[in-house]
Amino acid sequence: MKKLGLTAMLSAAIIVSSSLLAEEKANSPADGYNIHVLVPHRHEDGTVHGPYHHYCKPIKPEIMQCMIFLSTDPNAELVEIEYFIDKKLARTNVTLAQWNKHFHDHTEEIATGRVQVLDVTPEKAKEITEAASKTDGIIFHLWPMGAKVPNGDVTFPTAVSHKRVEKLEIPK
Repeated sequence: MKKLGLTAMLSAAIIVSSSLLAEEKANSPADGYNIHVLVPHRHEDGTVHGPYHHYCKPIKPEIMQCMIFLSTDPNAELVEIEYFIDKKLARTNVTLAQWNKHFHDHTEEIATGRVQVLDVTPEKAKEITEAASKTDGIIFHLWPMGAKVPNGDVTFPTAVSHKRVEKLEIPK
């Protein structure tokens, strides 16, 4: 009888732990943010902050999205979100005024040397920066500097290198 009880308990433990493991392995939108980029941003008031840790993943062939933190601490606050959008897609879907105010050209940003791709080989980092150079970025700053909590104020930092343009060049 004791043997049967022990077998039943072990079987129950295996079933419960298997279901817990299955739950841990369930896919979620938070999976796959494995591209780690470190770069400063220029806020709307002209001040430079960061560098910010971007954890990114492609969500569509022409769009990558990044969760952005001030540190790598596992409990760091999510302070910004950035979208890397194919230049042709971005530039044919926003006005010149919108682009100048909220977007930046990743080719220009990468050329400054401020962009660091972390946690990968130099070859993989080069591949990532080459892909990123074909995109424009838009950043949403969600947690105001110095605030104890997010308060609903959203601002739009850009790359430190961002320059206004007179005309949007649409890639072919």
